[in-house]
Amino acid sequence: MKKIFFVDLDNTIYFTKPNEQQLMGGLYAVLENQDLGISVDEYQMAKTEMLKTPFQKVAAKYGFKQTAIDNAVKYLVTGEVTEPLSTSEDYHYIKNLIGRKFIVTAGFLRKQTTKVKMLGISDDFEELYVVDVTTSNQTKKDAFEALIKKHKLNPEEILVIGDDAESEIKYGLELGLSTFLLDPENLHPNAKTTFRGKDLSELHKAAGQA
Repeated sequence: MKKIFFVDLDNTIYFTKPNEQQLMGGLYAVLENQDLGISVDEYQMAKTEMLKTPFQKVAAKYGFKQTAIDNAVKYLVTGEVTEPLSTSEDYHYIKNLIGRKFIVTAGFLRKQTTKVKMLGISDDFEELYVVDVTTSNQTKKDAFEALIKKHKLNPEEILVIGDDAESEIKYGLELGLSTFLLDPENLHPNAKTTFRGKDLSELHKAAGQA
């Protein structure tokens, strides 16, 4: 049975689309005052991708002008979420897991921290670990290793839960941890993972707590 859970935040504990205005409105306002160097159609496609992919990756893919990227990052570093957010309909499956739970997320420290506050879930987790994209080249693999060392965790008892096949799922497997890939839109049909689901209804079974 799994007793320790490393849980992703974005598009796992909550989904960005239903909370788009609270999360993205400020960034959109900054971008719309910049010369991005792309077409209107490309910007709309970029906005859609930003709901699931870190800003810097989307900006690089679409070729945003560097000045616009720099201005957006300045905003993101200091940006906070100040309005309530809604957890996913499946969040109760995570909340009701028996054991120690840690949020492991990558992004801008202040924004990720205030997301958790506005979701009202701080008390459900032992620790929030933010891989701060502005200060290091750390990955979630480094975060997992740090948590295991800090808390003297048994890797055999850990289940990694998240939606990113190329981040927490990949790194979890590399460390020999069990993984649960949440893939509502079947975006990663060929990704390696221990368990997978279009929702979290099988999560307790995967953890051996059914």
